[in-house]
This record gives sequence, structure tokens and C-alpha cells, in this order.
Amino acid sequence: MFLIMPTLYLVIGAFQTGEGGFTLDNILQLVSDPSISNSYWVSIKISFWSAIVGAFAGLALAIAIVRGGLPSWVRSATLTFSGVASNFAGLPLAFAFIATLGRVGIVTVLLRDIFNLNIYALGFNFLTTWGLIVVYLFFQIPLMVVIIVPAIDGLKKEWNEAAATLGATQWQYWRMVVIPVLFPSFLGTVILLFANAFGAIATAYAFAGPQLNIVPIKLYSQINGDVLHNPQLGYAIAFGMIVITGLANVFYIWFRTRSERWLK
Repeated sequence: MFLIMPTLYLVIGAFQTGEGGFTLDNILQLVSDPSISNSYWVSIKISFWSAIVGAFAGLALAIAIVRGGLPSWVRSATLTFSGVASNFAGLPLAFAFIATLGRVGIVTVLLRDIFNLNIYALGFNFLTTWGLIVVYLFFQIPLMVVIIVPAIDGLKKEWNEAAATLGATQWQYWRMVVIPVLFPSFLGTVILLFANAFGAIATAYAFAGPQLNIVPIKLYSQINGDVLHNPQLGYAIAFGMIVITGLANVFYIWFRTRSERWLK
């Protein structure tokens, strides 16, 4: 009731006029309006790069704490922090970055007063697309660690021993056993990270406001904006987001199923 009915309400509203009649104009405007279509591409770019960088960084960190021979407390502390940081988003995360690297942030002021280095005078500006990608990595990397660690734990020691018995090197073991087994889970998690970033709005809006032309902010402007108020177009934008995130989750479930088949 709380998931399907609101989704149906948005889908139906995307094909309605303000008076309740049927129309395709709202859907067609997603393509014909350069501002809206560009917002989709910008959102896809941010989601793609934050997912790719976050996935590889999180995978390296997960491998280090699981198979790197580190003390057990390091794994426990890392997983605890990752569980908290993966949910540390929205207004608190945006405020943390602004308070740290904003024009009067603590790091900015320390660099200016102690080292006489004004990073903003040198052209630094993190209220950009790439700046938002860096902010998203703060919760993308921990989320990757939380999700991929069980898959790495599922690698059986017997596989390594069998490969060594057959004369395989460590590189051959990783290339022919570990990577093929982990790849479906890794790719599925990348898709999940993509969907996670694609639908985020609180962090982006608090971070840069309407300066960034991304889909969630465009949707917010259409639903609640005074100037751009057009609920039906907002429903159509939401419908487009539902399609993209829905496809991402379908692929995630498919890859996850394939990985679990190997890890059982």
C-alpha cells in the first residue's frame, strides 16, 4: 500500500492534464525540453561516476579488511563505520562538507590563516558536478563495503587450496576463480549504487541548491516551486526516474541471483 499506490499515483498523473484528461505531452516534454533532458544526463553522469569510483574504492577496502591479514578489530571498526556512514547523507552530510571546505569552512580558514593559501582564489570550487560526486562518495564507498563483504566472505578457502594444488599462481587464482565469482555481485552492487545516487535529492539540494541541474532538483521545482509549478510535468519526471531506477534494480537482482548461485 505504501509503495505501490504512490507509484501508481505518479504514473497515472504523468499521463494526465491539469483537468484530469489523458495526454502524452508531459512524457514528450521530457525529451523535447532541453533543460529536462539535460538534467537526466547530468544525473546519470553523477550517478555513474560516483557508483564506479565508489565501487572500486569500496571493493579494495573490503578485500583489505577481509583477506588482507589485518587484525580483527580493524574489520569490526571498518564495518561499523561503514554501516553508519552509508546512512549519513542529506542535510548533515552537505553541512559537514560546507563547514569543512566552504568559503568560511574550517579547512579553508586554516589554509588561509596558517599557510596563506586561499584555495578559492586559486579557482577551487566544490559546488560543481564533480564536487557533488565527491560528496556522494562519502556514502557510496561505505555502502559498497557493507554489501560486498559478504560476497568476499563467501569465497571458500578450498578453492585457493585446490588452485595451488593444481599449480596455479595467485594471479591465475584471482583471474580465473575470484574475479569471475565476484563479478556478478560487483556489477550488481555498481548498479545499486547508481540507483542510490540517482534518486538522492536532500544532499544535492542542501549542497548546491538549484545551481545543479539534476533530475531530483528539477522534480522538486516542478512539484513545489513557485515559478516552475507544474505537478503533471513533475509526475512525468518522477515517472522517468522510476523507469531508470526500476531497470537498475531489475539488473541488480539478476546479477545478485547469479552471484548467490556461485557462493552457495
